[in-house]
Amino acid sequence: MGFPALAMCIFLVPKIANLAAKLFPDWAYMKYLVTLDLYATSIPFYFALYQAFNLLSYIDKNEAFSDLSVKALKNIKNCAIAISSLYVVGMPLFYLMAEVDDAPGIILIGLVMIFASLVVAVFAAVLQKLLKNAIDIKSENDLTV
Repeated sequence: MGFPALAMCIFLVPKIANLAAKLFPDWAYMKYLVTLDLYATSIPFYFALYQAFNLLSYIDKNEAFSDLSVKALKNIKNCAIAISSLYVVGMPLFYLMAEVDDAPGIILIGLVMIFASLVVAVFAAVLQKLLKNAIDIKSENDLTV
C-alpha cells in the first residue's frame, strides 16, 4: 500500500498540479495549493499505515486485546478523519478543475476519496469500541476468578 501511494506522490501529484496550473493561468498559486493538499493527505495516510502495521504486530504477538490495540485503532480513525477533512478543504479545487475542464468525473474522484476515508473512520471507530468492550469484559472476568 505504501509503495503505490509513494509512486503516486512522486509521479502523479506533480502532473495534477501542472494540470491545475494549465487550467488556471490567472491563478498561479493554484499549482501550489493542489500540491500542498495532495501531499498533506499523504502524511496521515502513512501514519495510519504505520498504526495498522503496529496493530498487526500486536495481533501476531497475541496482544490483540490490549490498550495498545485500542490506541492504534483510535489513531487510524483520527487519520482517516484527517484525510477526509483535507479532501473536504480541497474540494473547491476539484470543483474548479471540473468546471474549467467540463469533466464532472473529477468531482466524483474527490467525493470518493472523502467517503472512502469516512468509511474507514467509521469502521475503525466501531472496532475500537468493540475492542474496548471486550477488554473491559476480559478484565471483569479476570477479577472474578
